[in-house]
Amino acid sequence: MGLPLSLLLLLACLAGLTPLAIDMYLPSLPTIAHDLGVPVAQAQLTISVFLAGFALGQLFYGPLADAVGRKPVMLGGLILFTLASLGCATADSIEALMAFRLLQAVGGAAGSVVLNALLKDMFERDMFAKVMSMVILVMTLAPLLAPLIGGYLLLIAHWHSIFILLAAIGLLVTIMLAIRIPETLKPELRQPFRLLPVLHNYGKILRHRAALGYILCGALTTAAMFAFISGSPLVYIELFQVPAQHYGLLFGMNILLMMVLTFANSRLVKTLGSDRLLKLGLSLAALAALALIVNAVTGIGGLWGIVLPVMLLIAQISLIGANSMAGLLNHFPEVAGTAAALAGTTRFGLGAIATFAVNASHVTSALPMALVMTLCAWLALGCYWLLVHPALAKSVPIQH
Repeated sequence: MGLPLSLLLLLACLAGLTPLAIDMYLPSLPTIAHDLGVPVAQAQLTISVFLAGFALGQLFYGPLADAVGRKPVMLGGLILFTLASLGCATADSIEALMAFRLLQAVGGAAGSVVLNALLKDMFERDMFAKVMSMVILVMTLAPLLAPLIGGYLLLIAHWHSIFILLAAIGLLVTIMLAIRIPETLKPELRQPFRLLPVLHNYGKILRHRAALGYILCGALTTAAMFAFISGSPLVYIELFQVPAQHYGLLFGMNILLMMVLTFANSRLVKTLGSDRLLKLGLSLAALAALALIVNAVTGIGGLWGIVLPVMLLIAQISLIGANSMAGLLNHFPEVAGTAAALAGTTRFGLGAIATFAVNASHVTSALPMALVMTLCAWLALGCYWLLVHPALAKSVPIQH
């Protein structure tokens, strides 16, 4: 029996909520900065705040959902997301907007973290794979569409309308989840929430040299992407005078190339192996970063001298993210959920640091964004050779 369309749409909305919240308001950042009377770099710090809140929420939602059930955790998070989105729409200062963005991220993290467990509860292996493919597709398409939607909303309404739309989506998903999804975790399978065992498992993973390397490879490359997300509104819209409604087109080119490499990875991983593809992705990202920094320093190539290296770098996340996660879970299959949560927290935590670093200098050029992206890409490659590569690490736990 096929899956009902209403359920598919609900799961798709759950998967796409966080990418929409991160990317939809990007074209409006210069306008927000102007309206609130702050530099663009300060408005872009709302991205850092969001990523920090999302990273924090990921650490604890998984174990909490195992203790009290999937539905109450997701509903609580969605309600917080919806209310915080309305708060963002009414914010009249940058401090208020940052506070509401933090709450929005903490609420949104619940759905993102618990969704995988919810799907695992609901579907057998074959159907799980089918639904998961749809979820991954939506998570890829949402960043492609979000800046386009945000850019065109600016043409017909104020930037507040973007957050009103996010609140409306959050409210609709909350109602549909309450009506359509039952509690999927059986009472006999629930585990008491104990903080110390959770922290012990996190420490166990971090002390494993190869696992730590895989986490950092994926997290640092993702941090480079978040550095682009934070810096690109200033670089594209302010410096190169790209219209806000066209910003999404340049942003979407990164996602399209990422989708191509995602397809290629699925076809090549069985023949080349995940570690070889991981090394290839890291190497290409490092080379693209060098081209980016040269163009940012010299100005050679103008706008496209920035756009094309950025595309090549960000697209490698398709190779790096999937294959680094495969390597990590191969070492810790018995605590896969905990390992995935730790990897996610590290990704968004380093992403928050990267976005803060891009905006800390208040230099109105492409150089801060390019520097941070290059540093992240080369650190990721270094982590592979120092921590993951068998000739150096041999997957031996770190000794203290």
